[in-house]
Amino acid sequence: ISWANTTPEYSQIGWDDYVQDGIFEATRVVKDITGEKKMNAVAWCIGGTILGSALGVMQKKRDASIGSATFLTTLLDFSDPGDLGVFLDQEDVDMRAAQVSKDGVMSGKSLALGFNMLRSNDLIWSYVVNNYLKGKTPPPFDLLYWNSDPTNLPAAMYNTYIREMYVNNNLAKSGGFTCCGKSVELEKIKTPSYFLSAIEDHIAPWKTTFLGTELMGGPVEFVLGGSGHIAGVINPPAKNKRNFWSDGELGQGADHWLETATDHPGSWWSHWHEWLDQQDSKQVPAREIGSHSEYQEIVPAPGDYVRVRI
Repeated sequence: ISWANTTPEYSQIGWDDYVQDGIFEATRVVKDITGEKKMNAVAWCIGGTILGSALGVMQKKRDASIGSATFLTTLLDFSDPGDLGVFLDQEDVDMRAAQVSKDGVMSGKSLALGFNMLRSNDLIWSYVVNNYLKGKTPPPFDLLYWNSDPTNLPAAMYNTYIREMYVNNNLAKSGGFTCCGKSVELEKIKTPSYFLSAIEDHIAPWKTTFLGTELMGGPVEFVLGGSGHIAGVINPPAKNKRNFWSDGELGQGADHWLETATDHPGSWWSHWHEWLDQQDSKQVPAREIGSHSEYQEIVPAPGDYVRVRI
C-alpha cells in the first residue's frame, strides 16, 4: 500500500479509515486481480499495529482473506515503549495533541527529530562534529537517505495512536480497543504470524515487540535480527551481513527465548521465505501489472506519493 503524505485537509482521517480504506480495500483489490481467496500480509512498525487491529476486525467478521501476517518491528503491546516513554507523560501528550489538532497533522519532521534524539550521538551529534566542525562530506548511505524522508500523520489518526496504544495500551487488552465498530480481541486471531524484531531497535524495543507473540491466538514464529529499526529489516541475503536468532522457546518471556534461540549468520530473509512456504508452497506465474481490465497502471512505480516533500 502506498500511503499518502497527508496534509491538513485530511486532518479527520482516523485509524478506522486506515484499516477500512487501506487494508480492507487493498485486500479486496488483490483478490479481484488475482482471483485468489487468501494472501500473505506484511507490515512494518505502525503499519503492523494497524494490521493487528485489522485482523481483529476480520476475525469478528469471519473474514479469512489474510492467510498469514508478518509483523516487522511492530508493537502490539505498548506496556514498555522504551526511551520513547520520555515523550509520553500526560502533560506532554495533551500539549502535543492540542497542537496537532490545531495544525491538522503530526509533522513528519517533528517525528523524525524525536526518533533521532533517542540516538542523538549517532544521528545528530556525529554529523555536527564530522560535517560542521571538521568540514567532512558525509559518505553516501542509502538507508539513512531513505530514513530522512519523513511522513506526516493525520491529526485524528495520530491522536488515536498515541492515546489508545502508547498511553492506555488498549490493543493489548482483550476487547479494549474498538476498530471499525468491532472490539478487537487479539487472542482470538488464529492467523499464523511471523514477528521480526531488531536487537538494537530504539523505536520498537525488541523485548516489547516480543510481547505481541503472547497476544495472538494462532501459530507464532519470532525471529530477532541484528542491528536496528531499519538496517535490521533491510538486509538482503546477497550481502551476507549481520546475523539473526530463531527457534527460541516461546511462552516464557523474551530473555528465555533469546537464551534458547539459535544464532545464524547472515540475513533473516531466507528463514522468512521458508516460513511462508510452510504456510502455502503452491506457486503461480507472477501477475503482470495492468493485466486486469479494471485495474490499469496509473503511473510508473514507485508512484507519485514518494515524490512529495514536506
